[in-house]
Amino acid sequence: MDGGNAFFLGAGLLLFISVVASTLSARLGMPLLLLFLTVGMIAGEDGPGGVRFDDFNTASLVSSLALAVILLDGGLRTRMSSLRVALWPAAVLATWGVIGTTAVLGIFVIWLFGVDWRMGMLLAAIVGSTDAAAVFTLLRNGGVRLNERVQSTLEIESGANDPMAILLVTVLVGMLTNDGPSGWLNFARMLAAQMALGGGFGFVGGIVLARMLLRLQLAEGLYALLIVSGGLMIFAATNLLGGSGFLAVYVAGVIVGNRRCHATEHVLRVMDGLAWLAQACMFLVLGLLVKPMQLLDHASGAIAMAVFLMLVARPFAVMTGLLPFRFPGREVAYMSWVGLRGAVPIVLAIVPVVNGVPESILLFNITFVVVLLSLIVQGATVPMAAQWLKVSVPPRDEPVDRREVWVDDRATLDLLEFRVESGSAAENRHPDDVAAECGGLSVRCVSLVRGGEVQPLRIDTRLALGDLVWFVAGEEHAEQLAKLFARGGTDTELSAHAGFFGEFTVDPSCAAGELASAYGFMLAEEEKPLSLGELLRKRIGRRVVVGDRVAIGLFELTVRSVDGEGKVTGVGLKCPDRFVIT
Repeated sequence: MDGGNAFFLGAGLLLFISVVASTLSARLGMPLLLLFLTVGMIAGEDGPGGVRFDDFNTASLVSSLALAVILLDGGLRTRMSSLRVALWPAAVLATWGVIGTTAVLGIFVIWLFGVDWRMGMLLAAIVGSTDAAAVFTLLRNGGVRLNERVQSTLEIESGANDPMAILLVTVLVGMLTNDGPSGWLNFARMLAAQMALGGGFGFVGGIVLARMLLRLQLAEGLYALLIVSGGLMIFAATNLLGGSGFLAVYVAGVIVGNRRCHATEHVLRVMDGLAWLAQACMFLVLGLLVKPMQLLDHASGAIAMAVFLMLVARPFAVMTGLLPFRFPGREVAYMSWVGLRGAVPIVLAIVPVVNGVPESILLFNITFVVVLLSLIVQGATVPMAAQWLKVSVPPRDEPVDRREVWVDDRATLDLLEFRVESGSAAENRHPDDVAAECGGLSVRCVSLVRGGEVQPLRIDTRLALGDLVWFVAGEEHAEQLAKLFARGGTDTELSAHAGFFGEFTVDPSCAAGELASAYGFMLAEEEKPLSLGELLRKRIGRRVVVGDRVAIGLFELTVRSVDGEGKVTGVGLKCPDRFVIT
């Protein structure tokens, strides 16, 4: 009994330290996942903690379970609009991206370490895929808003590229142990089974879970447990039948998350905590597994391999894979750089160990160094690289908080909270006047909180600095309301918006020829009858997202907003310096 309590005390202490230290991680700009790894290493056999843990099978089991939960949560938060924007390029990166990275890196590894080609390709395949935990965490909580095409491509790739990486590792381990498939035909058949079964079971399982959420009446806390348990069942059953459980659980999450019902908000709130718990536990266990002193034995070779992966192998695979999709060069460069490695490569590095591959501990240690460098170098530069390569877009004006109140199984009321900022257009006005300006009768103020207390709404009520105001309003009114409550004046944020989108806002439905005549820039004759929205789609040549730009002479048109169907709803115009309107 004492031994069990000691274990619970140690596990709780490690998790507690990791969570509390997350505030330090944010201040230093260090990826939180790296912090969890570091705490595990410090608590391990070579660190002050002195905890001896070398059970690779248990570590693999814990990591697989955690990855399934993380991918399920990532799928729940992936909007169908993101799939429409990035499904095909992400699918190419999830397949060719892994193969191309493995091939180029494998050749370098064989030369660098002087190993058998199978061992070199195995090491390259282990680190050939990006990691969903790292990508979801750093892109969604990295303090930068990427344009939708880049973020969606990276997230969907990380959620879908595990089958290819697992298959490559499985085949190469089989070659080294003489206990695996051989021949390209078998390889293709296994890949097809992984993808087809993973996608199929994930789709069917997601439909079943979504319908159960809609029809079952449960206590609020049980809805998330229903989804987690169902997701794990889909994950395990797909693996047992020869498919990709990781792909299946991600697809199931996408289906459930996009079939919203009265239980969806409860599921997302609980899943957020479960996903963080899964990440913390997984990286702590993997940190305990490594022996830092052994990492130094081949540190120089591992560093050279990591540098080649970041600067040559990954960029080669991304550039060749995205050629048919006409991505701008800066977006290709950013996706090449943000090929984040994390838990998945470490978990894959466990496979040769448990299968008795010679020198497999060496593979594990080299992989660990590569992951550490990826998290330190690439993870810490996610916001900086986005700004430098101009793939970020200014943050939208958004509510402080938002809630959904379900009045039926399929009908909701949206509650939006706003704070009155200094110099805002809402200050010293009645809440109903603000509501009428944005949506007329479709927007209503339901609560005013001042000094922590709810205030009654009277005819003479006026909004004051710091007030928190709740409105019943549709999502289509959220941004307009947020603008009225935002800080007033020509501050840095407003200047940044003008510098990014342009000094003028123009109607995307107006004729391009009319705008060209007004501002004096040149268009081809066949382009003049087009609307600005049609001109942008024609020039860009792919699905348009916020932040896309088209240069016309010295002028620049920038997409300000897009609806759910990909139609341009707002355009910014940037004029050249010294331009004067007459």
